[in-house]
Amino acid sequence: MRFSTLEEWLRWQERLHPRAIDLGLERVASVWRRLDAPLEGITVVTVAGTNGKGSTIALLEAILEQAGISTGSYTSPHLVRYNERIRLDGEPVADETLLEAFDAVDRARGERLLTYFEFGTLAALWILSRQRVEVALLEVGLGGRLDAVNILDADLAMITSIDLDHQAWLGDDREVIGREKAGIFRPGRPAVFSAPDMPASVGEVAAALGTPLHRHGVHFHLAEQGEGWSWWSGLRRFDDLPPPALPGRHQLDNAAGVLMALELLGARLRVDETAIREGLRQAALPGRLQRIERGGVPWLLDVSHNPHAVTVLARALEERPCPGRTFALLGMLRDKDAPSVIRILEPLVDQWHFASLPGERGAPARRLAEIRAGETHPSVAAAVTALEERVEPGDRVVVFGSFHTVGEALPLLTRT
Repeated sequence: MRFSTLEEWLRWQERLHPRAIDLGLERVASVWRRLDAPLEGITVVTVAGTNGKGSTIALLEAILEQAGISTGSYTSPHLVRYNERIRLDGEPVADETLLEAFDAVDRARGERLLTYFEFGTLAALWILSRQRVEVALLEVGLGGRLDAVNILDADLAMITSIDLDHQAWLGDDREVIGREKAGIFRPGRPAVFSAPDMPASVGEVAAALGTPLHRHGVHFHLAEQGEGWSWWSGLRRFDDLPPPALPGRHQLDNAAGVLMALELLGARLRVDETAIREGLRQAALPGRLQRIERGGVPWLLDVSHNPHAVTVLARALEERPCPGRTFALLGMLRDKDAPSVIRILEPLVDQWHFASLPGERGAPARRLAEIRAGETHPSVAAAVTALEERVEPGDRVVVFGSFHTVGEALPLLTRT
């Protein structure tokens, strides 16, 4: 084995390929064939979308667990530990399992260079193959058509939502991005679009491929109903469902897509109404409108990093005003639309704090402060420390802008 610790493997993977992102399937597919890690007999679901992918997989995990169906999930990025990216029945895999998988990928790749994401994707698939889970839930990292996850022909494909993000790789309008994400569709295999506003390009790809596409508002529907909600399709109806445990009204759209997916997979997976109800109640996902109380002050942590997601965050803040001041702790990557993100939240924020994120992709705090005046900090940890000394009961702090920002703040705010 090349390395004996997870940290050594990950540092090496970051340097293995000269480019952090190198979209394409040829390299990763050739290594996959040599890995000899078949997924026959495993129901494969791929999930693409601008926002909502992690929530969708968390909802599927929780419902399938209640139905007694084993799952293996692959998502990215992680918040605190790399192990979070690969979960078996909702639990992150152990270091030893990752070391074994990385060694298998390393041996299979020969002289081929793989990006960090490609290496991790192949390791995840190898683990899911060896564990023989019943259902593999795979998040598409970037786009769809050329993402490493798309080497598989999924039994069902899901798109959660489409908005502007990663324009440098995917295009600068929703129709172009929709076409890229619809690249995960396959002829004759069902697909679900969870959001109510689907770009026409998604339907065009489905029609050209012969993919049975099931749309929100056309093939399935939801309606809020008192404290709960209703869902129905052409075949089934559920009334008085509990709202998803994941916070935010937008989670109803994600949950509605999940119920459609489960109906389409009904011949393979027997999921009854009890499992659905309990799974909705039990679903959990850190970093999505996550609330942590410290010293009488609520800290709201959200990984939102594009205008669409930050609009959802703003709506949540408007629905729950606080009596005191609202502080924003923002850290972002260089390639994100920081001006739009700040503009959306600006009417709700009394004081801005900007934190520099590490690495070449991290935006320095001073760059964010050039967009909107605020206090700058060399790191998220420094910003958390400064804010803890400044806030008073009745205030609130919103930590957002990146998985990296929330991931650094989370262990600091949960320490005893």
